[in-house]
Amino acid sequence: MKDGGAPSAAASRRLDQWLWFARLAKSRSLAARLCVTGAVTVNQIAVSKANHLVRIGDTVTVPQGAVRRSVRLVALGIRRGPPAEARLLYEEVAAPARVPRSAPAWVPLLVVEDEVQNQDR
Repeated sequence: MKDGGAPSAAASRRLDQWLWFARLAKSRSLAARLCVTGAVTVNQIAVSKANHLVRIGDTVTVPQGAVRRSVRLVALGIRRGPPAEARLLYEEVAAPARVPRSAPAWVPLLVVEDEVQNQDR
C-alpha cells in the first residue's frame, strides 16, 4: 500500500469480472447488466454499478435462472478458466433458493430497443 493506505488493485476485483470468472454469469455484459439492475447483492447490500469492488470474504447473492445463489468469495481469480477452476473461486453459503414466480421476467435490453425503434417507424 504505497499511496497512504488505499487498498491495492490486487486485493480486489470488479464484481462483473468476478461473476464472469466464477461462471455465475454467461458473459461479462450479462454480469454487468445484473449489477446495474440491482439484482446482485454484496454483503446483503444491493449493487448498482458493475465496477463495484469485491474482496475475498465478501458474500455475493446472484440470480441464475430460476434460482438465487449465495456464495462467499474464496479467491479473486486471474482468468475465466474451466468450470472446475471457477468453482475454486467461491464456496456456497446456502443451498440455491428458488425465485418466486411472481418476480418480473428479465428482458434483454436489445429486445426493448428494437421494439422502440419499430414503434417509431
